[in-house]
Amino acid sequence: MRIILYLGKGGVGKTTTAAATALRSAQLGYKTLVASTDIAHSLADSLDIDLSHKPVRVAENLWAQEISAIADMVAYWDVLQEYVAGFVASDKGLDRVMADELSAIPGMDEIVALLHINKQAKDADFDRVIIDAAPTGETIRLLTLPDTFRWYAAQAFRFQGRISKSLKPLAGRFLQGPMDVLNALEKLDAATAELRETLSDPEITSYRVVVQPEKMVVREAQRAVSYLGLFNYPVDSVVVNRVLPEMGDEGEFYQKRYEIQQKHLRYIEDSFRPIPIWTAPYYAHEVVGLKALAQLATDCFGDADPGQIFYTGMLQEVVELEDGAYMLRLPLPFVSGGDVTLRKRGDEMFITVGNFKREMILPTVLAKRRTRTGRLVDGVLEIEFAPLHSEPLPA
Repeated sequence: MRIILYLGKGGVGKTTTAAATALRSAQLGYKTLVASTDIAHSLADSLDIDLSHKPVRVAENLWAQEISAIADMVAYWDVLQEYVAGFVASDKGLDRVMADELSAIPGMDEIVALLHINKQAKDADFDRVIIDAAPTGETIRLLTLPDTFRWYAAQAFRFQGRISKSLKPLAGRFLQGPMDVLNALEKLDAATAELRETLSDPEITSYRVVVQPEKMVVREAQRAVSYLGLFNYPVDSVVVNRVLPEMGDEGEFYQKRYEIQQKHLRYIEDSFRPIPIWTAPYYAHEVVGLKALAQLATDCFGDADPGQIFYTGMLQEVVELEDGAYMLRLPLPFVSGGDVTLRKRGDEMFITVGNFKREMILPTVLAKRRTRTGRLVDGVLEIEFAPLHSEPLPA
């Protein structure tokens, strides 16, 4: 099974790109599911067909659905949440309304949605699952939730032995209910561990960032790639959407927009190499319906199968050193040598190696630290960052 998640800033074309990828995959003979996890669903509009929270057959080999966190929560989580609320209320003397609020583990609706997609893909024997994800910030939070949830589950298991012992004198339903809840939590924790492994397996899952050639959009994409790298989530492509074609004399306005886009396209090439970059044109018409989506898939991916793995390998690695410092390792396989010059401004890092230049957004753990050294070793740039308070930061 292959899972491909498309993420990016809202409005850049994630939905159409995901739908086009899924359609091409289905046309190549793969049983494919395209699913939206965005609360503001637009997948149905893109496909021009009514969808629900369950898979709907759209075309040969193609199914689509708009994930309903509410429906999944009702099916998978209500019993556990009700028990936790009751326990909190009885233990702390809180009213029921406040207990209900406290009992909702952060992000549980999204966790259940991801678990549901993972289970559904296996049960229905889909070859490929293409996910139209929520805007970048929400998706990054979503992808950190398996680790967060497992921490909460670990805290609950700490008390399992004590709870079991205290409940032994009780009989019937008073014993069965809480124990069923703990057993359910244990199963949910195991499923979440499996989900985390699946989401970080480069042979199964790929992440693709969709951008437009605009500065704010690209900067957000840089942050996304940075944080995906921290959690070992494999990025295999960047899709640049709505690229203006070179024209003749189309007037000053068009020419100015074209020149701006060309500048940002060069910046995108420098910022995301060695990840493959795909481009899709800016159409005069709306990309709605299967015919338009098929055209987008052709214009973007050419003759390539968009479901294949386009890139494997480290994009960046952050290693903690013994003295409390950190090292950032970046592969630069196309850079042969030269002096390394580093300039840091807030969470921005400007790198120059010979004639090669690159800007990147640093993860939070590095943004507050000073750089110490930078060196190119066997095609990998190694940048050391000092311990957090080893030197005073400039005013």
